Amino acid sequence: MLLKKINPTKVLFTCMFVFGLASANVAQAAENFKFKFQSSDNSGSENFIAQQQWAKNLATLSNNVLLIEMLPTGTIVKHTETLDAISAGVLDGHITALGYFSGKDPAFGLLGNTVGAWSDPNELLMFMEFGGGNQLVSQLLAPYGVTSLGASTTGLEAFVSKIPLNGVADLKGLKLRAPEGLVQAVFAAAGASPVNLPGSEVFTSLDKGVIQAADYTVFSTNDQQGLHKIAPHPIYPGFHSLPLINIAMNTKKFNQLPNYLQKLLKNSVISFSRDITGRLKVKDLLSVAKARKNPNITIHNWSDKERKKFRTIAQAQWKKYAQKSPNAKKAYKILTSYFVNHGLL
Repeated sequence: MLLKKINPTKVLFTCMFVFGLASANVAQAAENFKFKFQSSDNSGSENFIAQQQWAKNLATLSNNVLLIEMLPTGTIVKHTETLDAISAGVLDGHITALGYFSGKDPAFGLLGNTVGAWSDPNELLMFMEFGGGNQLVSQLLAPYGVTSLGASTTGLEAFVSKIPLNGVADLKGLKLRAPEGLVQAVFAAAGASPVNLPGSEVFTSLDKGVIQAADYTVFSTNDQQGLHKIAPHPIYPGFHSLPLINIAMNTKKFNQLPNYLQKLLKNSVISFSRDITGRLKVKDLLSVAKARKNPNITIHNWSDKERKKFRTIAQAQWKKYAQKSPNAKKAYKILTSYFVNHGLL
């Protein structure tokens, strides 16, 4: 069964209408609300630029009543510690990969990056909006005193490697960077030796030979950061990884906001998710075209047979991972039911 495509024009005008209603109430506000959000992305990356633009848009739409300062990864706490920092009031919010909290509950890993599941960012976003994903994330975050504002993603991640990788067999013994949790479990099951490193250390680790490859981010961002100069064997199009990006904030501080600002925040995430996925898709296409003309870069496109091998390994790990906690079992049930009902397996 084919999934129904979301009409981006309809989404845009809906968001504009909601934003317009919210903006009309701004004049009634008697105070400014200032928050610090930390990203899991580096300053200057396309992801972070899009996040800064989201914050600027919110300031404009609220007549500078709602002011969010976006901080790059590691500014206040490590990328794996933002959930605790929000809970403690050290940070007000974050925009980060949900899978970074796999150590707290495996459900975060299963939802945060259901390795090998998605073929397009819109598939993931539709699951979150209409398949129960957002509700489940909200339930997972509630015990930490954190409110989920919504979900985003980037794009199907490419893969950078210093050596040619043409199939599953080439992963055997490969030292690669992969986020903790399910992503590492899948690559380990495929024969690789995954290492947990923050994104900020990927370039240096590849350059010094600490790792041979990296599951990092989309093709254009990899290229922008110079990864293809030291790891000239990218795998594209991506198929293995599509991270779920969580936008969330401290529940007490969220509840202190007027109702119209709460609605403005949540609706802004829908617009943000469309902006960043579209922005990165365009940049990916341009970067790939440029890379194909570079004799020093060899793009590897895995065959359908090899992709199926990898996804078979991944699906076995989903099931195994689901046994790690009651929440993970619940996430597995919701995910697999959605996949079956929509013909995605």
